[in-house]
Amino acid sequence: MPLAIQYARELFSHYETFRFREITSRRFGQAELLEWLRAIKPPGLFSMSVLGTSAEGRSIPLVKLGNGPVTVLLWSQMHGDEPTATMALVDFLNFLSREREHPVAKAVTEKLNILIVPMLNPDGAERFQRRTAQSIDMNRDALSLETPEARLLKELRDRYQPEFGFNLHDQDPRYTVGNTKKVSAIALLAPAFDDARSDNHVRLSAKHVAAVFASLMQEFIPGHVSKYDDSFEPRAFGDNIQRWGTSTVLVESGGWAGDREKMFIRKLNYAGLLASLYAIATRSYLNTPLAAYDQLPFGTKYLYDLVLRGARLQTAENVPPVNVDVGINIDESVNVTTGAVEPVATILDIGDLSIYGAFRDIPMNGALLRGEDVRMERKLSLPELKSFVPAL
Repeated sequence: MPLAIQYARELFSHYETFRFREITSRRFGQAELLEWLRAIKPPGLFSMSVLGTSAEGRSIPLVKLGNGPVTVLLWSQMHGDEPTATMALVDFLNFLSREREHPVAKAVTEKLNILIVPMLNPDGAERFQRRTAQSIDMNRDALSLETPEARLLKELRDRYQPEFGFNLHDQDPRYTVGNTKKVSAIALLAPAFDDARSDNHVRLSAKHVAAVFASLMQEFIPGHVSKYDDSFEPRAFGDNIQRWGTSTVLVESGGWAGDREKMFIRKLNYAGLLASLYAIATRSYLNTPLAAYDQLPFGTKYLYDLVLRGARLQTAENVPPVNVDVGINIDESVNVTTGAVEPVATILDIGDLSIYGAFRDIPMNGALLRGEDVRMERKLSLPELKSFVPAL
């Protein structure tokens, strides 16, 4: 068994020892992140500086550690509402601060020069929104470089010329692995650098690292790993950083049943990133067959949060009822009056949903639903939903 997998198993099984316990929610801002980083910063392990400032003047931290010849750049929360890897990076640094003699810690700090931008879009994080304060999707700003945050990332890459990069994101938690109905907990991509999706030594190295990450994930979530869409996006950072010569792997944190706060997916990121960096440090990534990545199914959307199975729907008194399934997703909405984050259910499909999976299937056993309750795009509070789905 490859050592990277052995160490990943160990890291995964002992995660609670090194989990940074102050992180209890995926909603946090720059001030909290800086406080956490200062709390775990031991002398001599890593340095923290200000890479630059956001459009609204928030500082963007850069963490540097390791003394090795191979430079690796990791950046997270380019989209402000995608914080899973940011949490895992804090766990990652907490592990290194407490286990400096561990073989993984020694390998990554002695063989690698690691650059971490844990929150590239602090203005978006403050609002828990995808875009920057200037309403720009930063991941479509790699060419125009209109935003200060995008310019900082480009300048950082150009200054250090990293050999490897990890582009850390969150995807829709309802993506599935192909048409399996299994949720995609992690999606991976070695981005294309041209329309032809060509391979060169840069992209092939990225594919080998992605194969390592995929192999690690299959240890913990077999069948729940997919490949992200590999179409070339000429404005995206991952595609361009690959084109500029850094072997880049996109890691998309997806969903898991009962894990709305993404704490289990955070754990997967923690073990996957540490063990993948170990594989880079020891150059064992070159021995990982590309098939572990190439044969991953692409992610698709065949999942709802809830599916009411086998109901009967009568839309009006003068029409007969029909047999239906009802697909419902539950998202979060900020109450404009109280500021509280509240769950809101939306009815997204009605009919034969047999090809779709769900985080929760609710057998309706022919129960009659009324059109005034069940209609397309209706938004409901959870009490309203429970009024006609008592089993919820």
